[in-house]
Amino acid sequence: RKPGVPFQRVRPEEVEFLDERLKDNTYVTAVGADENSYGWKAHVDLIKTRGDKFRAEKNKKKRGSYRGGQITMESRSIKFD
Repeated sequence: RKPGVPFQRVRPEEVEFLDERLKDNTYVTAVGADENSYGWKAHVDLIKTRGDKFRAEKNKKKRGSYRGGQITMESRSIKFD
């Protein structure tokens, strides 16, 4: 190990993606991310939250008083062979 180099369990140059959609895991790039949906509004509120505050903010959103958008039951999974 070289000094000044952070520890990495997985070497990024050796990672091989089976599907290009797996390279970016953000909510914004999700297919069909509707700006009126519950997930989009939660994303906008929580994207700027870091650390321990994230858990508190997330739990606030789970309470009945949070009025996000419409909740859909649509699946956006990626099928593999």
